[in-house]
Amino acid sequence: MHVVLAVPDFIGKALRDSKSEPREPMSSPRQGDLFRSDDKPELYDDESQTPTWHPDPDEIRADLHKILAEARAATAMPWDDDRASLYRVIFPQMTNALPEEEAAQLRFEFMEELKRLKAA
Repeated sequence: MHVVLAVPDFIGKALRDSKSEPREPMSSPRQGDLFRSDDKPELYDDESQTPTWHPDPDEIRADLHKILAEARAATAMPWDDDRASLYRVIFPQMTNALPEEEAAQLRFEFMEELKRLKAA
């Protein structure tokens, strides 16, 4: 048994037209064709190095001392729960940009202030 499907005229015409003449792919002039192979150089070649970022210890130190000063000046927790939770996580991480002895001292002082504020 064979089934014959009727194709609407506008689809049939579009199919016939597309077979008769090749068309340029539709692409925006602002965006290049991702599948066209040009002789342009690669954006990222194997020889290029990944840029790296190193924190400025002086800026980090200033930020840490600012947070610590807020804690020392407070008689009760100076931050809402979200901010306090954030500082509990990032303060020790930020100290990694400093010399180890200084970092350990700042972490200790910060934890002591948190204990004091929690007890208040």
